[in-house]
Amino acid sequence: MTLRGSHRLLAILRRCTASTQLVQRSSHTSSSHKGQDGGQDRQDGEQKGSGQWSFGWRSVVRFFVPFSLGAVASTLVINREELTPTIAARAMSSRRRDFNFIADVVAGCADSVVYIEIKDTRHFDYFSGQPITASNGSGFIIEQNGLILTNAHVVINKPHTMVQVRLSDGRTFPATIEDVDQTSDLATLRIQVNNLSVMRLGKSSTLRSGEWVVALGSPLALSNTVTAGVISSTQRASQELGLRNRDINYLQTDAAITFGNSGGPLVNLDGEAIGVNSMKVTAGISFAIPIDYVKVFLERAAEKRKKGSAYKTGYPVKRYMGITMLTLTPDILFELKSRSQNMPSNLTHGVLVWKVIVGSPAHSGGLQPGDIVTHINKKEIKNSSDVYDALADNSKTLDIVILRGVKQMHVTITPEDP
Repeated sequence: MTLRGSHRLLAILRRCTASTQLVQRSSHTSSSHKGQDGGQDRQDGEQKGSGQWSFGWRSVVRFFVPFSLGAVASTLVINREELTPTIAARAMSSRRRDFNFIADVVAGCADSVVYIEIKDTRHFDYFSGQPITASNGSGFIIEQNGLILTNAHVVINKPHTMVQVRLSDGRTFPATIEDVDQTSDLATLRIQVNNLSVMRLGKSSTLRSGEWVVALGSPLALSNTVTAGVISSTQRASQELGLRNRDINYLQTDAAITFGNSGGPLVNLDGEAIGVNSMKVTAGISFAIPIDYVKVFLERAAEKRKKGSAYKTGYPVKRYMGITMLTLTPDILFELKSRSQNMPSNLTHGVLVWKVIVGSPAHSGGLQPGDIVTHINKKEIKNSSDVYDALADNSKTLDIVILRGVKQMHVTITPEDP
């Protein structure tokens, strides 16, 4: 359309130029006749002059009218082209608003998620003079007066430490441990602040396999991190995971749960916590404690507080090595071998090291996340209870045989006494 308008404008200009030359030629002829005859009256000159001016105005009109129409049409075309991206952006914005359901879930419950740091009171940062961070985890607020739910292994894993909680708005508070249940791996903390955003608790019994869930927490010390996935299984018995003395049917999900996500909430699309992030086996296989089981723990803890028998650092103390581990059951071994080619085909038992706390005896001895412990002090390790039994022995050091990929290695660890 723009090319057509330019061709039309060029034709008009040629026409006007030709008309102007005709007028000038007529004027020159007229004046020469006047000079020769000398007898023409003034009225003829005025008539000719008026005829010349009327022809010039028509040329002007012929020029400006099409030009004005072309300018108006060009303006409309330009405006339409400018409006087209705006319409597309509005359509895109509408799709973002209609289909980003995970963002809506996060916006409704992220304020209740907290970052938990375990500070080593025996070691201090050279520049700040503050205790260094020994480990970290996540939790979420369940009461406005500062009650926080998390995993037990997050807060009681290391001696000579203090617990510090950072809220989503950046405020930091010291925390005290109120209740601990090592059997279920649950604990509650208390910070001295009121009017906090609270996470609503849902019902894990209504979950279905394939349902969308969102895992919130602070993996690798990155606060307010979100991952999403689906529920793979709603009834993963603790015996299948090699966890003794735990009558829990775990939730299995493919939402990414890494080290710092422990203790964070697993949330449904209604923004309700339906589980507590607990452990990860490998990519695509993670487990959470069902919220229905958590509610039973909270009710028992509330009854203890009413009776005046609140938690007073009374959990059983053990020698400290500084790892979080998971028993390799036949089902888990099959999953690992099918997902990774670095797993030895003859591996039949062991304990997977899921997390190693920085500065712990395990870290100093060379143990790494992903290692598989097969023997300690020449005894086979078939589940996590065998590791605890080895820690309970009076031997000063632990000679540990591990598999790192397909390579067998030996590490020596000296556990800390409580």
